[in-house]
Amino acid sequence: MILDESLIHPALRPLIAALHREVVDEVQTALTAHRVVVVGMAQNPMVTRAHKYLDAAGIAHHDLTYGGYFSEWRKRNALKMWTGWPTFPMVFADGVLLGGADDVKKLIDAGALRPL
Repeated sequence: MILDESLIHPALRPLIAALHREVVDEVQTALTAHRVVVVGMAQNPMVTRAHKYLDAAGIAHHDLTYGGYFSEWRKRNALKMWTGWPTFPMVFADGVLLGGADDVKKLIDAGALRPL
């Protein structure tokens, strides 16, 4: 559940919105330039798994990586706050968040990603 904006003090809203805005902007730009975008982090086996699922299905994807387990966590946190999705990877198709690796696998198996 995402905290309703009305429960965030008005003085904090601009600070939250600006937190690592450049990372959110980079992802948004990628979403307009590529049909499928995988946002991840280094050394995360679920990110690797998502890549494998997409590759095996013949689905081209653009990848963005933000640090690893010990670096750039603040940037990843801004992405989590922006999407409301708690884990990596974050897989998007046509600008829509699909979820993580297991979610993408289910969609591929169901044939829901064939047009990509």
